[in-house]
Amino acid sequence: MSEVLGRMNEDSDWELVARARAGDMRAFSALVTRYQTPILRFCRCMTRTVDDAEELAQESFVRIYRHLNRLEPKAKFSTVLFGIARNLTLNFLRDTARRVDGLALIREDARELPVADHRPGPGAHARRREVESIVEQAMEALSPEHREALVLREMDGLDYATIGRITHCPAGTVKSRIARAREQLREQVLKIGGANL
Repeated sequence: MSEVLGRMNEDSDWELVARARAGDMRAFSALVTRYQTPILRFCRCMTRTVDDAEELAQESFVRIYRHLNRLEPKAKFSTVLFGIARNLTLNFLRDTARRVDGLALIREDARELPVADHRPGPGAHARRREVESIVEQAMEALSPEHREALVLREMDGLDYATIGRITHCPAGTVKSRIARAREQLREQVLKIGGANL
């Protein structure tokens, strides 16, 4: 069994899609395993809530499963999947903005943000939480378009062309959005209190 799963991990995404179409649930499970962490991370960074992110990530996989027969390997599978997650997330943000004034923040997702702090003891932990809180607040101030471009580039490591295909805009636009997002993030960090970091 582990030998079969090991071979599946070596298969291309589109080979796994073909197997899943034929009813091989292990092939679809391999796709979920391969992409669940980056999709969940993207949704968490966009929604800022763990529960909503988990629901959106799950719905992304449900949608891709429902449409297996319509999928064609014209683009990378990851581009198609991130596109679905993006559309669901943007719809969620629009709906949430209509229902409430602003988005709820759950700060536990910032634990994954890398913060260099070499001071030992409880002071280091408090310092890390302070930095995480400032970065979270600064990220929340970005527009969804700028935030998604920054998350896809910096956290998921996607190139400009792939981000462009996911967001349906030219690579040059993606590059300028990321540059603008970095600038806005820096400004927000300083405004919130990051000058003391």
